[in-house]
Amino acid sequence: MSNHEERFRPYASAYLILIKDKKILLLRRYHTGYQDGNYSLVSGHFEGGETATQCIAREALEESGITIAANDLKVVSVIHRLSTDREYFDIFVSANKWTGEIINMEPDKCDELKWFELNDLPKNIVPEVKMALNNIQNNIPYSEIGWELKF
Repeated sequence: MSNHEERFRPYASAYLILIKDKKILLLRRYHTGYQDGNYSLVSGHFEGGETATQCIAREALEESGITIAANDLKVVSVIHRLSTDREYFDIFVSANKWTGEIINMEPDKCDELKWFELNDLPKNIVPEVKMALNNIQNNIPYSEIGWELKF
């Protein structure tokens, strides 16, 4: 690698797992350009200079209006994902406490923010989120998705 070549840098996203009374908070993507019409979690890209817990605390406030303390967050799963044009590390973080009322703060990107029974989830869930929920249920801390596209 020559001095002027830039080192590879993957993208990173954090996702919030909020569970209350055996229900999980999901949002339906809308006009984002990625998996629109499918359910996901409160999530977002790292902005740089922030940890996974700082990223998801920021996104929780921006997307759902709630405040979560860093010590109430716990990393529960990581997925190394290859999409058609980018490589990601998706970090799934759970919280069991927060303050504020959950409201849809980004109706231009989300047309539904709703609690779903854990044993009755919608069928149209973003693939990496579906994998992560399965991994968390089965205590699988790390997995990979999309790499079959490369070979």
